Amino acid sequence: MPSEPSLPETSRPAGELLAELARYRTADLPVRGGQVTAYVYDTGRAEVHDVAARAYLEMLEVNCLDPTAFPSIVALERQVVGAVAGRLGGGADTPGIFTSGGTESIMLAVKAARDARPVEGRPQLVLPATAHPAFHKAAHYLGMEVVAVPVDPATFRADPAATRTALTPRTVLVVASAPSYPQGVLDPVAEIAALAAEAGVLCHVDACVGGWVLPWLREGGRPVPPFDLSVPGVTSLSCDLHKYGYAPKGASVVLFADEALRRHAYFASAAWPGYTVINATVQSSRSAGPLGAAWATLNAVGANGYRDLAAEAMRAAERLIAGVARIPGLRVLGEPGAPLVAVASADPELDVFVVAGEARSRGWFFQPQLSFQGSPANLHFTLTGVSLAGVDALLAALADSAAAARAAGPAGVPDGLVDALAGLDLDSLDDAGFAGLLGTVGVDLNGAGGPEMAMVNAVLNALPPDLREALLIRFLSVLYSGHL
Repeated sequence: MPSEPSLPETSRPAGELLAELARYRTADLPVRGGQVTAYVYDTGRAEVHDVAARAYLEMLEVNCLDPTAFPSIVALERQVVGAVAGRLGGGADTPGIFTSGGTESIMLAVKAARDARPVEGRPQLVLPATAHPAFHKAAHYLGMEVVAVPVDPATFRADPAATRTALTPRTVLVVASAPSYPQGVLDPVAEIAALAAEAGVLCHVDACVGGWVLPWLREGGRPVPPFDLSVPGVTSLSCDLHKYGYAPKGASVVLFADEALRRHAYFASAAWPGYTVINATVQSSRSAGPLGAAWATLNAVGANGYRDLAAEAMRAAERLIAGVARIPGLRVLGEPGAPLVAVASADPELDVFVVAGEARSRGWFFQPQLSFQGSPANLHFTLTGVSLAGVDALLAALADSAAAARAAGPAGVPDGLVDALAGLDLDSLDDAGFAGLLGTVGVDLNGAGGPEMAMVNAVLNALPPDLREALLIRFLSVLYSGHL
């Protein structure tokens, strides 16, 4: 896309601006309807989304920086945190913080653990290999060390015995997922929390994706193992409301087992001549729009609505699992305990990255996941409240895409490309040079709908994780470069 002047000399009419925004969005994935099986969560109830948007606008210019200046944010946050805690093993007095998303909730939980349990040397996080990269990000920002423990290769669940072995005197936090995102599998939270408590270590449950669907599945009569603050040894928990709470982004809550631990998540500074800074979150100034929208969504849906939405999403997941079993060459990984399903190939001639490309050409987005420590390359499906009505169409698209992918064959990776990338000095290339390199292997950043990703994913899948990361950083930098 050619670079354009960033600021006009004179003001532009509102209608013209909104029309231009609409044009920019023409290549975006659709956010409603269930054909995008990642990133977006849709109730299928237009009235819920509409009231959330109106509430967002009502609170848009309210600044969460100072709750004494805007007491509305205190009232709303107390209600939102209390509602979440009440379904996740706590109550109205459970301490928590409303945040911008799961990454920030996790960041605050990790900071609280680090500051609450000082150790000699570099503090460590012990977590399963399936834990969200937000923990790695938090450790990177906070100067901590990640100790990743392999999971069971068949079930993809965290291994309590291996977790216990990984603990050291520098461990400040142990992590479990409910569920982990890649395969939708619930870790054995009670066992992991117990061993953490025995060692005198804090335990965080990442329920970012499952925290607002698992309680409703349980209330609907489905068996859900204990995973929340009611479990002895669980000291903090994160739950995203912009996932199965269906609130607009960004909306998440991090809960703490006691007030002292929450205080360790806060940051204050009086070390300058300006206003005294006290922050509950990583951000300072931030709009109260997401808070108002989350509050409105919770109240607009209500407990009965969430029970129905959770049941419908889980039924959609079960129908997807059953349908995958009837598609030659595909299989489901693990036993999902939430409406998240990972589908891998059972046939070397069927490339899931090509399946994803074929699906995209048919109007569907299936999220590719690269192989890692025994988990094969696969496609991730997040099923939501709207998915049940369209699951048969999803299965038809998956079957058609698989058949087309089998006929096309695996994504072709140019000979020598993987070795060339492995030996590449990335620091010697500027963004223009890297974009040119991508062009030589057929990656067109300016093409309609973005680059063809089947070969890109195939190449990344053949590389070690550290090189994947380095290349993706360069890819993102090029994508946002204004001169390209």
